[in-house]
Amino acid sequence: MTTIEQGTNRETGPPGDGEPDAMLEAADDVAALEWLHTNRCTDGLPVIIPTPERVDRLVLASGLDGALSLGTMGPGGGDATVEKVAANAVMAGCLPDHMPVVIAAVQAVLQPAFDLGEMQGTTHCTAPLVIVNGPARRSAQLADGFGALGPGHRANAAIGRALRLAMINIGMARPGQSDMALLGHPGKFTYCLAESEDVSPWEPLHTDWGYRPDQSAVTVVGAESPHSVIFTNDADDPGSPDRLLATIAKVMANLGSNNAHFRCGAQTVILNPEHADVLAAAGLGRDDVKQRLAELAVNPAAVLAELNPAFAGRHRGGDLVAAIRDPNDIVLLVAGGAGLYSAVMPSWAAGAHANPIVHNEILIDQFCEIPGR
Repeated sequence: MTTIEQGTNRETGPPGDGEPDAMLEAADDVAALEWLHTNRCTDGLPVIIPTPERVDRLVLASGLDGALSLGTMGPGGGDATVEKVAANAVMAGCLPDHMPVVIAAVQAVLQPAFDLGEMQGTTHCTAPLVIVNGPARRSAQLADGFGALGPGHRANAAIGRALRLAMINIGMARPGQSDMALLGHPGKFTYCLAESEDVSPWEPLHTDWGYRPDQSAVTVVGAESPHSVIFTNDADDPGSPDRLLATIAKVMANLGSNNAHFRCGAQTVILNPEHADVLAAAGLGRDDVKQRLAELAVNPAAVLAELNPAFAGRHRGGDLVAAIRDPNDIVLLVAGGAGLYSAVMPSWAAGAHANPIVHNEILIDQFCEIPGR
């Protein structure tokens, strides 16, 4: 007999039962998994069964009381207690060292400015991109190099997936019912990486938000899937840095993006270490790069109006329309392997707060396991 601890706020309990129970029972792990799939408590992939022992282990790793509420999660309005988050983290395959990052990421998306309920209900493909900085990168063993957003990295996959499962089970996001993304993208399974602080020519990303380098923090931004940016540097060409900036800006201003038409919202730019070094060698700091990208990421108003006449009224007041209204709306970090390709993630650029950047400190010294006697 397998006992399942619910990490959900479902409207129905076990088949034939009325209200949801705190604990559910199944004949074995196979039956438990099928129950979770049947009741839409998974992301479609197999999960680890959230038994009480497994959930208790991750609650302990959080350093918080299991009954503590982190906030209300939209669109369903579920109460995101530490215990429920831990149950979803178990299902995602998280280890105890991952739990502080999961808690911080949940706290970040529960900030009112993130508009999580509206974000989950939009027809756009947006998904929360989780970026980790500080010592938590190493304690959680997060990847920041080759393929950091792809398969093969346990911490990245499990932490991002834990957030998504919490959004499904606590926030009650169901495709075609409350999660209205017309197509979605693979980042809606998991979307998490660390910044390559050791090779970045600049201060870590989280210092932009006021954290010390020795603090740990998550940055979360709603993002589309990565749009590849190809660029070949020529060390003998003094104009190479400008060409790189112009190339990135063209992708940021792509004519099919919400940012181009709505003139607001954050965008994420991930530079591979080689491309970051090209800009740093030209004497550009992170703020310099963001300022220049904001200036270059523009489109002719007439072209935008021709392609999408319904939004033409947004483009009055000038010949050129900026896809970024403020350089501080750009999340600029270094990650991935060195080479030809960097990436840009446009955003939803909507909601009451226009898809801003949120962040939260990761507390990694809360866990103290007492050995059994």
